[in-house]
Amino acid sequence: MIVKDNKSSAETATSSASKNAIDMLHGPIWNRVLMFALPVAATGILEQLFNATGVAIVGNFSGGEDTQAVAAVGANSFIVMLVINFFIGVSLGANVVIANAIGRGSMDAVRKAVHTAIVMAVAGGVAALVIGELGATAILGMLNVPADVYPLALVYLRIYLIGLPVILLYNFEAAIFRSVGDTATPLKVLAMAGVLNVALGLTFTAGLNMSVAGVATATVLSNAFGSLVLLRMLMRTDAPIHVELRELRVDMMAMRSILRIGLPAGIQGAVFAFANVIIQGAINSLGTTVIAASSAAFNIEVFAYQVLNSFAQACSTFTGQNYGARQVGRCRRVLAVCYLEDVVATATAIALVLLFGRSLLMIFVHDPEAVDIGYIRLTMVFIGYIFSMAYEMASGYLRGFGISLVPALLTVLGVCGTRIGWVMLVFPSHRSFESIMLVYPISLAVTAALVLGSLIVYRPSRRAPAR
Repeated sequence: MIVKDNKSSAETATSSASKNAIDMLHGPIWNRVLMFALPVAATGILEQLFNATGVAIVGNFSGGEDTQAVAAVGANSFIVMLVINFFIGVSLGANVVIANAIGRGSMDAVRKAVHTAIVMAVAGGVAALVIGELGATAILGMLNVPADVYPLALVYLRIYLIGLPVILLYNFEAAIFRSVGDTATPLKVLAMAGVLNVALGLTFTAGLNMSVAGVATATVLSNAFGSLVLLRMLMRTDAPIHVELRELRVDMMAMRSILRIGLPAGIQGAVFAFANVIIQGAINSLGTTVIAASSAAFNIEVFAYQVLNSFAQACSTFTGQNYGARQVGRCRRVLAVCYLEDVVATATAIALVLLFGRSLLMIFVHDPEAVDIGYIRLTMVFIGYIFSMAYEMASGYLRGFGISLVPALLTVLGVCGTRIGWVMLVFPSHRSFESIMLVYPISLAVTAALVLGSLIVYRPSRRAPAR
């Protein structure tokens, strides 16, 4: 139900949430989208920087097995992404539900959604941990991991899985802060956790000769630290997103709302990662050097992706709050602003990465052949980002209106269908790294056409009631 004094209640919610909160319902959109998106991008980049530092540590301090150690982490990257992307998608559901409730001025709905989201994060992490540990050997076996890489890859995966409950808790807590426009707090906490991650990684790997086990252990411990710090901040704030431990329980209505939006988004992210697991299996069949090169490139290319994705998150959250406040015209302006700013920011990030690409690749791999292979990946994937930007922005906009299933299904069809079909039908006849990489721009172009088509068909801003 929309409260009568919608403007004042929404203002109260956002103004009291945090000194870092952003008023998404009033005033200019351009600068507020940047204030939201840039810390989100910085958070993702910083997180990836710390992950990349971990890869660099095992690549430089693993003795004679440096290439195998880098390949072991790379062989797991898309498995980890599958699980994490699923739960990040679900956390986006919590973000939209909370943002929409704030727009409506319903503080009771905010409180129930916040506590439900935290319980879902921990419970989901435990379930994924159990399932992952039981299937770890089978999963790596299906990915054609070379014999010299397999033992290290299995060690890394098992340790990483142990940390899933705290890793997922951090992501849900960050989504809760972002629902009120506070993107700075998760960034600050990540910076502290990331420094700890690097320090522990160097200690365990270089000091104690733990190789990939050291990097994985450091990741788990640093995520535990970050999630606990964010939880303490949620418990100490006087904002509507305040957490009381005694109120941690699942509200069925809140959970249904979160899953209605978040589950399709989670499946979308998981299927996206699953398609990449299929591609990773094909990459693994080309040998250790190709695996290491692809892993190194992946750790660099995602810097640009974090910039791209941050504006899609901004679009979803801003649209969610303004739709809750029935400011439909403002929702349309949010989409236009987010897309234009994303084009400029992502193009800048891609240009910088390509300019320094070879030097960056040499941080992770020292073999000239591996550097050349890695640069091929960067070029092909960045071509695909042109289309990725279009469909992610459209998906975020639809999700802000509560329309999550349609873009998820279309992403499954466009990304997963195209990539699996390519690996099964094209790659066997053209077994080269270039052949595998070509599927990225092709599949993303297909997906962009499908999702943009759904946006034209649905036209959610015209169907939504305005106040």
